Amino acid sequence: MDIIPAIDLLEGACVRLYQGRFDSARRYSEDPVAVASSFERAGARWLHLVDLDAARGLGADNREAIRRVRRAVSCRLEVGGGIRSEWDLLELERAGAERLVLGTVLAAHPERVAAWRARFSGELWAGIDALEGRARVAGWGEEAGLEDRELALRAVELGLKGIVYTSIARDGTLQGPDLESSNRLAAACGLPLILSGGIGGAEDVEEVYRRRVPAVVGVIVGKALYEGRVDLAELLRRYS
Repeated sequence: MDIIPAIDLLEGACVRLYQGRFDSARRYSEDPVAVASSFERAGARWLHLVDLDAARGLGADNREAIRRVRRAVSCRLEVGGGIRSEWDLLELERAGAERLVLGTVLAAHPERVAAWRARFSGELWAGIDALEGRARVAGWGEEAGLEDRELALRAVELGLKGIVYTSIARDGTLQGPDLESSNRLAAACGLPLILSGGIGGAEDVEEVYRRRVPAVVGVIVGKALYEGRVDLAELLRRYS
């Protein structure tokens, strides 16, 4: 099982949100390169980067910060947030992302995603962010008009490689993951699924490891790392 540390970027800084609310942003570091390097030293093979500015779709982004992270570390990069045009896709490919996570565009413009599959040399995954079983988009600010299961089955139809599934109600709360919903979605679609949201300690990772269905292949750890509640090197040693 992959243990994937998260770097959420807002105005160039590493932040964590509470249940996706931008007014709750807590800044942990002004230097994402230093944070990424510390995760690499702990043994991380993947980093999960989210461009929160781009996700909101208001014209700002953190692409330069992503490029600086890419130049500094050899970890593979899983990048999401604001990928809505072919230009976004190509820019992040040039920046060195090996995996791109598609959310809003998957819900609103699946035909674009179908066209992109033949043009991107890396992996395209679905980013499904859900609240009470309903998918949300545009930085979680809008209802997508789809159930999470519907969006997962669309990902299967379009030939995407996997799903990053975030429980919005658990995200940033440190109150434990929504393993039931993650297992349900993974079993329904059969794609590899990475769980995100709610990890508060090593016991939560242990629960996922023990109770996950086979298609749940990874866990994203964010706030628990920044708050010092887990030891990344130890998690990687035990579960990866």
